[in-house]
Amino acid sequence: MRARSRGITATDVAGLTSERSIARAADSKLGGGPRFGGNAYTDHGRRREPEIAAWVAATHGILPSSALFRAEVEHRHLATPDGIAVDADGRVKLAEIKTTNKAFRGIPRTYLRQIWWQQHVLGAERTLFVWEEHVDFAPIHDEPRCVWIDRDDREIAKLVGLATDLIDELYRRTTGMQVPTRIADAAAAAAASRREHLRERDAFRALALAD
Repeated sequence: MRARSRGITATDVAGLTSERSIARAADSKLGGGPRFGGNAYTDHGRRREPEIAAWVAATHGILPSSALFRAEVEHRHLATPDGIAVDADGRVKLAEIKTTNKAFRGIPRTYLRQIWWQQHVLGAERTLFVWEEHVDFAPIHDEPRCVWIDRDDREIAKLVGLATDLIDELYRRTTGMQVPTRIADAAAAAAASRREHLRERDAFRALALAD
């Protein structure tokens, strides 16, 4: 949980729809705004996820995972997919599991943003999106429903840009300073070493996760 709080997760980017959403996401990240501690529906989802994950493993060979992954380049880009597999050619495939009391006409955009973000972090090509519909917490189908979601680099690029803006907003809020520009960096270099400057700038940016 502590590691997740120090990076940008799929849950964080699910609500990043535009520049106007950055402030709300920063409020949430820093503990402001309304807090959600779960309810009967999220409790049901946690109970059902292991069963659904076992079905995914048996039918698609994607093994359950609770590991926290970070992107190779930007270590604060984080993801915890529900399942992961690597095929014979080295291609990464993921699984994302949801439970719902509503029939899906299409995959909700909040879920798609989470999936694209996970693909970005792990370099995955495809994600098996799996959902189980229930009525009064009783599954209504014999098996979960599923569909493959292919990687979308255009959507991923949008999310990366918004995540960078969110990191910058968090930097401003936690340091009380503007994010340095290249000009400001050059001026600061005259008075401090690059190491000192980066340590100051990266109060939020340069937090590293333990392996």
